[in-house]
Amino acid sequence: MKVEAGDFVKFHYVGRFENGEVFDTSYEDIAKENGILVEDREYGPLGVNIGAGEIIPGLDEAIIGMEPGEKKTVTVPPEKAYGMPNPELVVTVPVSEFTQVGLEPVEGMYVMTDSGIAKIVKVAEDGVELDFNHPLAGKILFFEVEVVEVKKEGASDAHSAEVEG
Repeated sequence: MKVEAGDFVKFHYVGRFENGEVFDTSYEDIAKENGILVEDREYGPLGVNIGAGEIIPGLDEAIIGMEPGEKKTVTVPPEKAYGMPNPELVVTVPVSEFTQVGLEPVEGMYVMTDSGIAKIVKVAEDGVELDFNHPLAGKILFFEVEVVEVKKEGASDAHSAEVEG
């Protein structure tokens, strides 16, 4: 039973960078081994509606045609993942934006703002440079994917989730 657009699919995955470093996985043991375990996360197969935009396009497309039990490794370019970094999503705000709320800005730190999550790229006297690009923007991603279950389009009990980096 090959996966088609519209099917609800459960699959395991391991996401890696070009250098082999694991950045995300649905396997708890692999997360532990690679020092990326998230304590409150429920590990297990990810369930998505294929072709509905619930996961990055490169993974969505790669899963089409797979069958339960099948494994494959997929290379996903930035254009089919999180896109290229957009310079317009890097902005500078006054340091006072942080000090007013009792926060000391530190380079590399992620902060929640009214506009979303941003990474502090640079801290200077005249301002704090924030990058609102997705952390995986511009990166080639490698996924090992294993389809666990397929429910054909129209089957109920569909839950969705999004692969995060």
